[in-house]
Amino acid sequence: MNTHKTDARATIRLGHSPDPDDAFMWWPLFERDGEPARLSSDRFRFEQVVEDIETLNNHACDSDDESALEITGISCACYPHIADRYVITGCGASVGDGYGPRLVAREPIELETLRTSRPSIAVPGDRTTAYLVSSLMLGRDAVNWTSMPFDEIPEAVTSGRFDAGVVIHESQLTFEEEGLVQVQDLGAWWEREKSLPLPLGANVVRRDLDERFGAGASQEIVGLLEASLKYSMEHRDESIRRAQEWARGLDADITGAFVDLYVNRWTLDYGERGREAVRALLVCAAESGLLPECPTPDFLSTT
Repeated sequence: MNTHKTDARATIRLGHSPDPDDAFMWWPLFERDGEPARLSSDRFRFEQVVEDIETLNNHACDSDDESALEITGISCACYPHIADRYVITGCGASVGDGYGPRLVAREPIELETLRTSRPSIAVPGDRTTAYLVSSLMLGRDAVNWTSMPFDEIPEAVTSGRFDAGVVIHESQLTFEEEGLVQVQDLGAWWEREKSLPLPLGANVVRRDLDERFGAGASQEIVGLLEASLKYSMEHRDESIRRAQEWARGLDADITGAFVDLYVNRWTLDYGERGREAVRALLVCAAESGLLPECPTPDFLSTT
């Protein structure tokens, strides 16, 4: 007798970048090695899709309705391009509270000197918040920008191929070990300019989930995302071990330090100040001609 049961649950594809903080947040939702997910649902199962953030940005912008992921991490700078299809979730954000990506170079240089020398600068993607804020800070037309994979930027600067680069992910903590010096912390610059934290990454869900999966689907899915974050934070040691798998050779202490930068109170919920920061970034970018205008973003949460 065939006792194999067909899983009738709907599959929800969740895209995140291959870095420790995203892995830390969402691992409880995924089945692993034949074992059930730590957080289960009678209605949905989650499928992990791991791509670098610029690939996720491009996929969210360019995919058709069939291939567009149900949930995906994006750069906040990407949101105006996808606001008609996706809504931001109140949880899952990466927010720099006075810190963020670093503009780095081989030798110390003043920001104003760099701004006026028409430098070549490597950035981790044309649709990333790191590129947007760098452009606000230096001027898009004042720099020869080149987009490349984030993990190639440190070597591209140390080798002399570029005058400077904007580093994200773990390179924010390890750039000095790679022979680089900080020119400017983008989060610190933004805080001085706006007195707000810097919203770097957002988590978004498709607006048509209730239409596709039935009434209440959006709220249930967002509830599972919130539960995943709470579970991960309450089981930190185990979550760090899972995050370590995406740490690209970092030891557990550095992995934990990086996770603590971007999985925090802002990640549980933006709160009003975090929401204000998102709105301010998008308005500033639109007024500067760097992003198209978009409606005031709304946020989906269970509270």
